[in-house]
Amino acid sequence: MIIGIPKEIKNNENRVAITPAGVKSFVDQNHRVYIQKSAGEGSGFSDDEYRNAGAQLLETIEEVYAIAEMVCKVKEPIEREYNLIKADQLIFTYFHFASSRALTEAMIARKAVCLAYETVEADDRSLPLLIPMSEVAGRMAVQEGAKYLGKPSGGRGVLLGGVAGVKPANVLILGGGIVGTESAKMAAGLGANVTIMDISLKRLRYLNDVLPANVDTVVANPYQIEEAVKTADLIIGAVLIPGAKAPHLVKKEMLKLMRPGTVLIDVAVDQGGCIETAKPTTHENPIYIIDGIVHYCVSNMPGAVPYTSTMALTNATLPYALQLANKGWKLACEQNAELRKGLNIVNGKVVYKGVADAFGLLLEAV
Repeated sequence: MIIGIPKEIKNNENRVAITPAGVKSFVDQNHRVYIQKSAGEGSGFSDDEYRNAGAQLLETIEEVYAIAEMVCKVKEPIEREYNLIKADQLIFTYFHFASSRALTEAMIARKAVCLAYETVEADDRSLPLLIPMSEVAGRMAVQEGAKYLGKPSGGRGVLLGGVAGVKPANVLILGGGIVGTESAKMAAGLGANVTIMDISLKRLRYLNDVLPANVDTVVANPYQIEEAVKTADLIIGAVLIPGAKAPHLVKKEMLKLMRPGTVLIDVAVDQGGCIETAKPTTHENPIYIIDGIVHYCVSNMPGAVPYTSTMALTNATLPYALQLANKGWKLACEQNAELRKGLNIVNGKVVYKGVADAFGLLLEAV
């Protein structure tokens, strides 16, 4: 199969879809890999490293899309890429369709085969291609939160871990999945008072056993959330419904209950956000302030640590990508139920329920 790796063009997105080691794995199995020049530089990988691994380099993104049977990316195609995508072309990337009607309609119109990293699902309902980036984003959320709690950044002027004689910050985490768990570990490790909320008692029991003593577990409901935001210094939205739009757990009117300078970090913003006032921001302009509350809503947080993120992503995606290349997407998805759940749009048909429900579209069979 011919695999194409374009350079990411989303704002400050420095990740790349594959490492040189990943390229060698494809080449060793008799596939051809074409990568756009300088695609890996932001992640610390040179053109020579890709060339030595067996990739062929192309000058432009147009050339990559034109030659590829399977395009491997990190982030969803943006508007200038839409017309480069061909019918029957396999696009393997993070799509997060439920948060963008424009992207969904564009991929339907292009009649591509859209296999989304974020909905590939294992038998235990885990999301193996989302986990590595969720780990990165969860840890980053606390780092960024600590930074923006500083007064020069618009925050309350609170040190996350406090000092002797001064109480540490209160951190509220909504969602006990991978992002929430990693955030709780980081915040607790820095000495903050942490509250993590989830709707699953089973999950909360597990978290209560494995997280440090300065982490409290609370069942999530509207009353508990409203009470908790009143005293929180940092609130991290970490809610995920696979392939579907995130629910708004922090309502706009709750901002008036918060103390000025409270920091909100919505890790779910690329799925529509679990904070009602969240809107996607970039690494270039990461925050905005509403009612005195700092909002950090960067939709590609792991792009800020591209070396770590690219290595972690390739570790997770490569075994699946090799199956797609070796067997073709139809046979690979027929034989692997995890990959089959990654199919969102196929040749103009919406085949994933979360996407169909988000926009009232007809759900069709593959």
